[in-house]
Amino acid sequence: MLARGSRKKFVPSAPSRLHAARTCYDHVAGALGVSLHDRFVALGWLSAGNDCSYDLTLKGTTALEAIGLDIQQARALRRRFAFACLDWSERRSHIGGALGAGFLQLVLSRRWVTQDLDGRALHVTSLGRRELPRRFGVHLLKEGTHLGGVTLG
Repeated sequence: MLARGSRKKFVPSAPSRLHAARTCYDHVAGALGVSLHDRFVALGWLSAGNDCSYDLTLKGTTALEAIGLDIQQARALRRRFAFACLDWSERRSHIGGALGAGFLQLVLSRRWVTQDLDGRALHVTSLGRRELPRRFGVHLLKEGTHLGGVTLG
């Protein structure tokens, strides 16, 4: 017999610093990663494949190359280029693969985010608080507020 009733709404139990922004292997995860994924899809930068994989559209390639992401280098790596990686704290996708790894390295090198030396937590810097909304439309709250400053778009 199947149980009836609605499923309870998912409520993340991750510590807020990890829930807000962290790494998942070598790419951006948490609320920030999911929000970036959603914006890239909404902006028409990603096209979905059959197996949860993504490719960049011409518009996405142009936009990401314009901010310094080396798309040719990411494609040349011996790994999946881009895919929907299920985020354990959000139960929604962020961008995995070579594209996700390249994007993390870009935002770290531009100092839009910093990473804990002894952990996976990422922190959006004051420069990132200006650049992420301006370039990607990701909405950030004031530092120290709900989810460490990230809202879902």
